[in-house]
Amino acid sequence: MKKIIWLVIPCYNEQEVLPETSRQLEEIMRGLIKKDKISDKSKIAFVNDGSKDNTWNIITDLHEKNPMFTGINLAHNKGHQNALLAGLMTAKDYADAAISLDADLQDDVGVIEQFIDKFNEGKDVVYGVRSTRATDTVFKRSTAHAFYKLMKVMGADTLQDHADYRLMSKRALEGLAKYKEVNLFLRGIVPMIGYETDVVYYERHERFAGESKYPLKKMLSFAVDGITSCSVKPIRMITSLGTLVFTVSIVMLIYFLIVWLLGHTVQGWTTIVISLWGIGGLILLSLGIIGEYVGKIYMEVKERPRFIIEKLLYKE
Repeated sequence: MKKIIWLVIPCYNEQEVLPETSRQLEEIMRGLIKKDKISDKSKIAFVNDGSKDNTWNIITDLHEKNPMFTGINLAHNKGHQNALLAGLMTAKDYADAAISLDADLQDDVGVIEQFIDKFNEGKDVVYGVRSTRATDTVFKRSTAHAFYKLMKVMGADTLQDHADYRLMSKRALEGLAKYKEVNLFLRGIVPMIGYETDVVYYERHERFAGESKYPLKKMLSFAVDGITSCSVKPIRMITSLGTLVFTVSIVMLIYFLIVWLLGHTVQGWTTIVISLWGIGGLILLSLGIIGEYVGKIYMEVKERPRFIIEKLLYKE
């Protein structure tokens, strides 16, 4: 029996790219249907994450002209990860598998068939991994590699050079639905689900049009969210750091007592100032890290909905 596949594409102010993205994805889906690799009930689902431009009108127009296009309109902007989750959870109720990708055509849509082939071989999760970062600037390449290394050191199970281009089977989507946290970091959550996985390598293209929705400031915030959502190592590092500073202070205390007993009293202004600034900085840093976790606990215990779907455009 041919499988129903949904393509899930989060959109925020993507009016410049949607016409071309929809054209390319429709062409690929029709080709897969013609090859009998997927069911003709398969869908292309655009998730509108509270866009301020003409994005939702374009999605609505696509749906009215072609039932292959499905539209999911969120009641409020909830961010990329929540919009993606909204699309995946909707797909779970209709599809045998869902492939998530970005709207900007940076993810190579030409490898979608490879995802389907891996799925038909029995894989529940298929990750899209960049084969090269040649198109990135030196700064972006180095910071990206540093991010993945840092995530690994911090204990987060992530796949290097994988973003959110992946296939998940219905079984994997049902597993994802059991993760209830508000602070979403899907790159860290999906590997926790388990099941059989595989990888499809692809070359990432330049953005087709429009502006990136992930400037440096937002990428840094995303990195902090990823680490604090998937690991408690930063908290443990504070304990280790505190133990180290306390040990050093004991050693210094003994040293200055010996100096005092020997009668070699030394002016200690520099030592005192450096110590005060150093320990003060460590305290503020430690409070900041703890604050990140307290803030996340605060958001979790309120149990607010991660997304609210205002309207679903769907036709059989």
